[in-house]
Amino acid sequence: MTEKINTKGWSYKEVIFQIVLHALVFLFYSMERNQTSIPAYKIAFFLNYAFAAFFINYVLLPRFYYQKKTILFFVIVLLTFIGVIMVEEFILEKIFFTGNRANIFGGILITLSQVLPPIAMLSGFKFGWDALGKQQEVDELKIAVKESELQFLKTQINPHFLFNNLNNLYSYAIEQSPETPEIILELSGLLRYMLYECKEDFVPLTKEVDQLENFISLSEMQVEERGSVKFSTQNILANFKIAPLILIVFIENAFKHSTASQVDNITIEVDLHLSISGTLSFLCKNSFLPKSNTDSLSNGIGLENVKKRLELIYPNAHQLYIQNKNNIYEVRLTIDLATKE
Repeated sequence: MTEKINTKGWSYKEVIFQIVLHALVFLFYSMERNQTSIPAYKIAFFLNYAFAAFFINYVLLPRFYYQKKTILFFVIVLLTFIGVIMVEEFILEKIFFTGNRANIFGGILITLSQVLPPIAMLSGFKFGWDALGKQQEVDELKIAVKESELQFLKTQINPHFLFNNLNNLYSYAIEQSPETPEIILELSGLLRYMLYECKEDFVPLTKEVDQLENFISLSEMQVEERGSVKFSTQNILANFKIAPLILIVFIENAFKHSTASQVDNITIEVDLHLSISGTLSFLCKNSFLPKSNTDSLSNGIGLENVKKRLELIYPNAHQLYIQNKNNIYEVRLTIDLATKE
């Protein structure tokens, strides 16, 4: 089986990087005091080093080191250094020098001290370049995973919402209620918003609030004469955006559990306030009776979903408080919308 050498690094950026790097290392290696020109032998020697570095960088690193074949990698690197020394001592020096330097081998350690620095610099910078590239890939992968997870969470919301409201529509249709057409109209508007406008990561705050109002108007039909529903907003501005379908989950839970546990005296209160700095304050309170299964209030799919989305979209930019006390279930959420302008 043939194995392709990793040539992803052959981008124009790396080509420029390698050219500049080789030029700097060559100048560092070849320039000496009181020297007006570069001797030909230093050019030849440096080409020998550069070829070895190229072999290490683009053959040995991707084929062996990055494939976890560490021992084999270092064995071949050692053989490569021996080859460089042999070429320098027994070929290049005989070409460019005469006398003792051409005929006497100065020893492995002395020659290695001359060969090692330029090759180590050329290979070390390449290794660093690859490490930065790998880190960038990891960062991009994390972003992709985060986006995929958010998309998955968003697709979970729509069926959950649709399921609950179709049940309401079914019950009204069975009773042949004259309010059925109004419910269908409200529901179609909400679904249109979810299917088309909520594909974006963020939507204008005013649009999201309009849909919350439509949803409350739709859900209020479940309450009828059994209690009261209050919805108030203050200073909602169009120039701020919010991740869609977050607030609606809390409101949906409020209606679901209040109407399921109480025959009358239902109270539901929703309040939205936007500060000048862009901090959105959301309050949702609903009454319930203890005889109902209140554990599901804080453990439902929708609520766990929205908590996860808040962590992913607004890390360190939101605060969520949920309190269950004196037959009142209260949600307080603040989001710094200015962080996503």
